[in-house]
Amino acid sequence: MVSRTKAGEGQPSGKPGAAPFSMDAQPQAGSDLQPTSAGLAERSPQTRSEAQTSGQRTDLWRHLVTPEALGKLPEDLARKWMVIPIAVSAGTLRVAMADPSNIVALEALAASTGMRIEALVASAADIGDAIDANYNDYEHIAEEAGRISPAATAAYKPVIEIDGQAPVTRTLKLLLEEAAKSRASDLLIEPQSDRVRVRYRIDGILHEIISMPMDIHAPLISQIKILANMNIADSRRPQDGQMSVSLGSREIDVRVGTANTVLGEMAVLRLLDKGVALFPLNRLGFSSKTLQRYEAMVKAPWGMVLVSGPTGAGKTTTLYATVNSLDKTGAHIITIEDPVEYRFEGINQIQVNAKAGLTFPTGLRSMVRLSPDVILVGEIRDAETAAIATQSALTGHLVLSSLHANDSVGVLFRLLDLGVEPFMVGATVIGILTQRLIRRLCPYCASSAPAAVEEQLTYRRETGEERDSFRYSVGCKSCANTGYLGRIGIFELLVMTDGMKRLMTSGASTVEIRAQAIKDGMVPLVKDGMLKVKAGLTTPREVLRSVFSGDEMEVKEA
Repeated sequence: MVSRTKAGEGQPSGKPGAAPFSMDAQPQAGSDLQPTSAGLAERSPQTRSEAQTSGQRTDLWRHLVTPEALGKLPEDLARKWMVIPIAVSAGTLRVAMADPSNIVALEALAASTGMRIEALVASAADIGDAIDANYNDYEHIAEEAGRISPAATAAYKPVIEIDGQAPVTRTLKLLLEEAAKSRASDLLIEPQSDRVRVRYRIDGILHEIISMPMDIHAPLISQIKILANMNIADSRRPQDGQMSVSLGSREIDVRVGTANTVLGEMAVLRLLDKGVALFPLNRLGFSSKTLQRYEAMVKAPWGMVLVSGPTGAGKTTTLYATVNSLDKTGAHIITIEDPVEYRFEGINQIQVNAKAGLTFPTGLRSMVRLSPDVILVGEIRDAETAAIATQSALTGHLVLSSLHANDSVGVLFRLLDLGVEPFMVGATVIGILTQRLIRRLCPYCASSAPAAVEEQLTYRRETGEERDSFRYSVGCKSCANTGYLGRIGIFELLVMTDGMKRLMTSGASTVEIRAQAIKDGMVPLVKDGMLKVKAGLTTPREVLRSVFSGDEMEVKEA
């Protein structure tokens, strides 16, 4: 038996966390268009003409798409005619269309539904996003999974040939399609004692989507391994792989990891949509002052700029946006990555291949002989990579890289821990950017509410202002009842000033270096987050969930 699972408190039956439209969409100004009509008995060309030339568009954010309306029109027809059904009333189906003057489409909709069609105008992009958000294939997933009988599972033998019509193949494809439509970054397939749990990570939060019978577990994991070029005969050791899948017009790269648990093998699939445009630096969430200082850093002819944060904090996005902002014609830019997540025109990208002997250290050594101006190292993981990176920064190259640490000051001590001498850190590091991703409040349902004492104290400490209430998440159709819509970055930027260099070479403590960094203009992560709370972009609770420091412990103890 396959069952749907609610994805958290207040979650609707639709996809969790999936916004009906793009994360950057905003309500359009102006009133709704007067509807045009088409039906089995009445169709007015005059009304359709008025709709087409009025120039007004329906704001789909303000319309709740009802399940009854969705049930009247199949997804394939909705995509064919670029239409989203909105509501049913007295034998009339209200829809939003990109082109309500399309008589053929109106006739087809009326014939398919047997209802009178009332059409509103909306942009094709908004309609496409609304279709993705409101239609789902969970029932199809359940249907395909149900076709895998226990007898077939018992006799299942992993084979290399891929049968695109096999139930297990279609089940996997539908899971990936729904993950992509839901804007999920990860798809988790986890065996439980009596079922297989499927979860999506959307905006950094995991949502349980569906439960499938254990009968499908072995065929599904084997199918994933085959597609990702992994060893299907080895289920005891962790494995990594990669595959590409075409989902309609979208090309998705999928990074696969498997590990054997006490209940069987689990798999985590990370989705990288190659069709999604990378954000420029000014859309990542930087304050104007921090952005100005960061852009000045990456224009330096040599030195090292490091980006820090935990896994999933958006470090790669920031590094890619940085590289994309540089002069790709006048500068020779080379990257070494594991893996290459997005490809750029005008930049030479190298993929790490440990089996062929190409690692970060060996690749970095060879890169400095290729006359680069800018070198991007995906991650500094070990002492050898750190030593070569600092040497490269010292010999006339601009080095961009990421390094795992909790904050900007922690990056300096992490470099020391990797064996880089203090004077080398001071001589090569230009600046360090530490970041987190926090969820944006849904602008269509957020409302003011009293704040907890801890949140009031933290806000007052960081901004110097007294407030006893903030905007909090509520939940609506636009954000699938999660209260949040997309994510935004919070940042702290440490600049390596002369005062910082003196402290580094003198063996100063973390507290002293952090105090100097703040004196030099660094805005700590928590403060940057609270400034976004002040701007109404997020909640204090979301900032405190994403950022941890000793100051928060002091607040709780107080």
